[in-house]
Amino acid sequence: MRRLSLEAGAVIMEVYEREDRGVREKDDASPVTEADEAADALISKGLREAFPGIPLVTEEQASTHNLDVRTFLIVDPLDGTKEFIKRRGDFTVNIALVEDSVPVLGVVYAPAKQRMFITPAEGGAVEELGPFDADRVGETKAIRVSQPDAGALRVVASKSHRDQATDDYIARYDVADMVSAGSSLKFCLVATGEADFYPRLGPTMEWDTAAGHAVLVAAGGHVLDKSTHEPLGYGKAEFRNPFFLALASGVPLVSE
Repeated sequence: MRRLSLEAGAVIMEVYEREDRGVREKDDASPVTEADEAADALISKGLREAFPGIPLVTEEQASTHNLDVRTFLIVDPLDGTKEFIKRRGDFTVNIALVEDSVPVLGVVYAPAKQRMFITPAEGGAVEELGPFDADRVGETKAIRVSQPDAGALRVVASKSHRDQATDDYIARYDVADMVSAGSSLKFCLVATGEADFYPRLGPTMEWDTAAGHAVLVAAGGHVLDKSTHEPLGYGKAEFRNPFFLALASGVPLVSE
């Protein structure tokens, strides 16, 4: 998973540096680029060869997924396409393994920012510091969520999908600092302790969240259904998420 994320990142950056990034609209009017499709083809081929017995779900092949599954691989080959198009750099490659509806392994790689977050097989979560060799893991450091101050929370929210409902919800908390970030990097900022809380009151799909979810939980955090405050599960109808809260332990949960 790590090697494929690096190889996909290299393909993405080749397109990123070009003037024409092959942008077009999908049937749902969301943007897709040549980089999304090339990264998807590379990762899909690699995962199917390595894990032929495990179902694979990817964003770019979503129309082919009529699966009722609890254990599967799930990929967003380029999460944060809008950030990619605007050359903001906050885009990631997300690859995760879901077992019994729970993301248990994840890799989040931000090639433009040269940040990589991994859940090693032995447990916990790490940030790899580089150099990013596809065949050998570089220097890593263990990451852990913060011990938040409920009276001075650090909140991270979406750059491209921020709305009034999200702002209204955040206003119910005592916030000391607000950071905007794109893609699944928001989960990782909570995982590293750079933020305490990421509320998402907008549409997302499971491929948007699974890898970051795995990293955050491995770092001691939680990803909860906003309405029930139960852990967010995977393998849902159409792989669509409800609103959710990604947070460190100690962030208070505001009652509905």
